[in-house]
Amino acid sequence: MHHFSNHKSRTSVAAPRPRIFILGAGGRLGMALVREWRNTFSDYEIVGLGRQEIDFENPENALQAMKAFELKEGEVIVNCGAITDVDRCEREPSLATTVNAVTPTLLAYLASESGVRFIQLSTDYVFDGTLERPYRETDRPEPVNHYGVSKYAGEKGVLAASEYHVVVRVSWVFGPDRPSFIDQIIRRALNSTEAAAIADKISSPTYTYDLACWLSLFLKEESPGGIYHLCNSDHCSWRDYGAYALQSAAALGIPLLTTVVAPLKLVEMKNFLAKRPVQTALDTTKFSVLLGEPLRSWKEAVDEYVRCFIAG
Repeated sequence: MHHFSNHKSRTSVAAPRPRIFILGAGGRLGMALVREWRNTFSDYEIVGLGRQEIDFENPENALQAMKAFELKEGEVIVNCGAITDVDRCEREPSLATTVNAVTPTLLAYLASESGVRFIQLSTDYVFDGTLERPYRETDRPEPVNHYGVSKYAGEKGVLAASEYHVVVRVSWVFGPDRPSFIDQIIRRALNSTEAAAIADKISSPTYTYDLACWLSLFLKEESPGGIYHLCNSDHCSWRDYGAYALQSAAALGIPLLTTVVAPLKLVEMKNFLAKRPVQTALDTTKFSVLLGEPLRSWKEAVDEYVRCFIAG
């Protein structure tokens, strides 16, 4: 009889779904991941954790808070938490190191001990920007500012914890959850006949909606760990990027006062404290091979974003 009641209680309780923890869930990418993945993956429980829950400025507290979740094998942690303000990192280098390197590394070791994959979001700013072509994953990082230094240290720490962990470098992230450069330049052109953007700094925009789709590939255990560049294909200057966003908005009937973006030079940016790398476009070939298709261009992604979230 006793055995039977045990058996009954076991079968009536469904096995809990594996969890995906999104750290930095209050940011532009974290918010997008929580929303898109909750809509897409019913097999997982999506747990969004903001800085109130996991405080990256206090590594030991962050570690204890994560330990309290009692991680189980097959679960995944995606870390979107970071200090990304480049000039603030220059002013507060030890804080940048703590948030961008020390805490992620501790959490990555906790993950590897628990059989959990850790996905660390990183940046094109690990490179010095002197290459004449887009950067590949095999190119040697040489950061020129403390933001880049701290993010590169975080990459090395995470990958040292487990070769199963993943480092994903992104750049110029835009999406509906937090205003970005596109929103700012369109707002400017709604209110002014003059817009300007830096014309001699090149990179690759990354749409959060696309990134959510691409990152989901690493939820599969068979996807190999390591470093991947994930951004929309092709590259542009800030000026090209802004001008295209304005043209896209004007074509949809948004009443802009201008679609012309005047060129600025990086050296003219007197309010920039930290040095910026000039050419940090990322080559996405490695990931597109894993995905089995090319990544859509930044222009397609900008068109969709403007149509769905600005014109709509």
